[in-house]
Amino acid sequence: MKQTKILLIGAGGQLGSELTQGLWSIYGKDNVIASDIKEATGILQEGRYEKFDVMQRDKLFELIKKNDITQIYHLAALLSATGEKDPRWAWKLNMESLLFVLEAAHELKLYKVYWPSSIAAFGPTTPKTNTPQDTIMDPTTVYGITKLAGELWCEYYFRRYGVDVRSLRYPGLIGYKTPPGGGTTDYAVDIYFKAIREKKYECFLAADTYLPMMYMDDAVKATLDLMEAPAEKVKVRTSYNIGAMSFCPAQVASTIKKFIPDFSISYKPDFRQAIADSWPKSIDDSAARHDWGWQHQFGLEEMTKDILENLQQHPQYLA
Repeated sequence: MKQTKILLIGAGGQLGSELTQGLWSIYGKDNVIASDIKEATGILQEGRYEKFDVMQRDKLFELIKKNDITQIYHLAALLSATGEKDPRWAWKLNMESLLFVLEAAHELKLYKVYWPSSIAAFGPTTPKTNTPQDTIMDPTTVYGITKLAGELWCEYYFRRYGVDVRSLRYPGLIGYKTPPGGGTTDYAVDIYFKAIREKKYECFLAADTYLPMMYMDDAVKATLDLMEAPAEKVKVRTSYNIGAMSFCPAQVASTIKKFIPDFSISYKPDFRQAIADSWPKSIDDSAARHDWGWQHQFGLEEMTKDILENLQQHPQYLA
């Protein structure tokens, strides 16, 4: 069996940079190539890096062959709010890039592929509380449509060609090491930055808008746990529901005030409110917990304490 060599596409995003570090800790910096369409910045400058446009299919195949890649983590995508500004480009980027990766995995016989889905694949008639693993999926954004279609493509390549492709339906992901990336749940990232900088925040969602959320540390853990699990334990080949906590903006603000008493929040819902209203309020992730032992570590208070302490200790993240 070949030595594990990983290509991570979309490493410059919110999840990508931290997942790159998680992969370094397991496989070493020499065996992980981070890539993105832009130049490497921050922590990504410390490891191997390729500036690369995933829409260049031939370049993708060339990179894989040249570096003896055995696994791909494909994170590049336009997110929900950003995708609504240019739906055709969001469809083209999100779908064609996934198909290029799946084709490469099949034709070049890669061992594993990781591709993220999202709660955006659900929709207004999906059960909103404890959303089941298998349920109605009627997304209302082009981002969600690409995630639902992508899940089916992943399952197709597994069943038709035996490609070991694995996926998680992420809830809103919250981290402090990179700025928000254009998602509807990104208020829960931006609010911490503004709490430190300005002691106030104007939220684009209503105070009582509950959404499933997850701290970035748990998101990285879930991804690596799934990819390290034996193939026979991975029973779902569309995408696994994954969860940790659910909260609304008012609860985040209340928790922040425990650490920053003079923090204040106001509310001015915009077009993202309709997107959030179409998504689940909480997630049933019992399949992931049963099949490969998923367990989260952070709740709202633990996460808030960790983020605020890190932002105060490392002001470079606020720049």
